[in-house]
Amino acid sequence: MSDMISDMLTRVRNAHNASLATVEMPYSKMKESIARILLREGYIADCAVDGAVAKKKLKLKLKYQGRKAVIEGLKRVSKPGLRRYTGATEIPRVLNGMGIAIVSTSKGVMTGRDANKQNLGGELLCLVW
Repeated sequence: MSDMISDMLTRVRNAHNASLATVEMPYSKMKESIARILLREGYIADCAVDGAVAKKKLKLKLKYQGRKAVIEGLKRVSKPGLRRYTGATEIPRVLNGMGIAIVSTSKGVMTGRDANKQNLGGELLCLVW
């Protein structure tokens, strides 16, 4: 698998389309930091790391409002074949502030809003709304 982040986003999107309560995927630090951002921003209910050192799994508990998923859309911006970098002032606003942009900066993975406050640019990973 060449793009772990798009695999994560696709698993979450497919689980929401199937109305599943949880989704499980192979663990990586980048996926965990994205999941922690989604948890902090209220897009998922819980995230946990399970398993032994070599076979870790990341489990996400998805969040719904009635029968409708909280996450309406996920879009991968920077891909392995074409990396997208952005400055602190050029980070896009998603749905006029109703969604979030996830940015990988030199200080770690954070939302676009946090990166803008700290005057940091970086690789624009994905958009969530």
